[in-house]
Amino acid sequence: MKIFLIGAGQVGATIVQALHEEHELTVFDLDASRLQALSSRYDVSTIEGNGASRRVLAGAGVSEADLLIACTSRDEANIVSAMITKACSSHTTTVVRTTNPEYLEVWREGQLDVDFIVSSELETAHAISRTIGVPAARQTDVFADGQVQLVEFDIQPGSSSQLVGVPLRDAKLPRDSKIASIIRGEEMILPGGDAVIDSGDRIVVIGSPQAALAWSELIAPGSGKVRDVVVFGAGRAGTAIARLLLEQGIGVRLIEADRERARIVADELQGARVFNATGLDPDFLERERVGDAQVAIFAMRDDMKNHYAATLAKLHGIRFTIAIVHDAHAIEVFERAGIDVTVNPRQVTAEEIVRFAHDPRTQQVAMLEGDRFEVLDITTRAGSEYVGKSFGEMPIRGALIGAIVRNGQAIFPRRDDVLRAGDRAIIFTESRRVTEVEQAL
Repeated sequence: MKIFLIGAGQVGATIVQALHEEHELTVFDLDASRLQALSSRYDVSTIEGNGASRRVLAGAGVSEADLLIACTSRDEANIVSAMITKACSSHTTTVVRTTNPEYLEVWREGQLDVDFIVSSELETAHAISRTIGVPAARQTDVFADGQVQLVEFDIQPGSSSQLVGVPLRDAKLPRDSKIASIIRGEEMILPGGDAVIDSGDRIVVIGSPQAALAWSELIAPGSGKVRDVVVFGAGRAGTAIARLLLEQGIGVRLIEADRERARIVADELQGARVFNATGLDPDFLERERVGDAQVAIFAMRDDMKNHYAATLAKLHGIRFTIAIVHDAHAIEVFERAGIDVTVNPRQVTAEEIVRFAHDPRTQQVAMLEGDRFEVLDITTRAGSEYVGKSFGEMPIRGALIGAIVRNGQAIFPRRDDVLRAGDRAIIFTESRRVTEVEQAL
């Protein structure tokens, strides 16, 4: 596929990393140093110029592109790039990143001539909401309209004796689920019955929502359902998160330093309690009993403030912390400081955009471990070598089918179940094998 990518920032770089091996990429940016960093690492073409210019796009041959992805930090430039492309080419699919929910609403009303819009704030809110739904999870994603859940867990010292050190064939594991992978350092293991989970491992589980909660309870007993959340920062991201949690019946307290913004959000979100405070004052945390909340989410625009506020909240009794981290290089710092989960908006946005470059039968993609691994939701074709085989006799080949969706219903297959043409398969694989997996199915 011939892809034009507008923007070589963090989102653009993540997309290049995921797609460069299988596609012909041309990257546009005004910053020559960004382009140099990408071209020295990946086999991509680069053009130093304005991707929102008709002259630049036409001169680069945009009419021959199969896909245009506009993912700069400037919403209006992204929209203009896509609309120019639509005017130049009737067959090019256009995907736009936006940070303003209003543009998403306008597009849904059919008033923007672009094919798809991906909202960074909404994708971040959904990622955090899914994590709260499975409190012990490091990362989670949903497939098939919520019928199938992908969950990534860290196995901590002292985890259940039902799980650690026991061959999987003998372990009492939640029903309707499958361990898709054991990640041990740099090693990835597709587990068989003899495999053993050790303390310090990271496991990827694919199962039903009920199974995901059972796994959470197995790994972190007493984690339970979340009912009380405090959100630090009422900007676009914090407000989107709060609105989504309120819709799920979760109690929300919002802390916002700007008085006018706090007033506006209090009017918008009638179900939330909004405080005009920095969240960095120990007296305030004690007085409002912030430490009693089950989860604290740090959604301020400044990573250093999020880091400090999360550390302070931990000292005041918060048990589970989720921090939005804008600089991907700072994620390790947050995790080493004891922050339970980090969410990078650029990463989750790139993950949503990447699926548009996959085989048209691929409906969804989740990226794990810095895009070392992917989970695909792909519809099997009649000519696939896997169709008609039972799951017990299927060759593994570096991939594992954790669930299938047949006639709209999720099935968590056993050895004797048979894969049929038209089944949607939820597959875990290494990123470098994605094309091979798509071709095989």
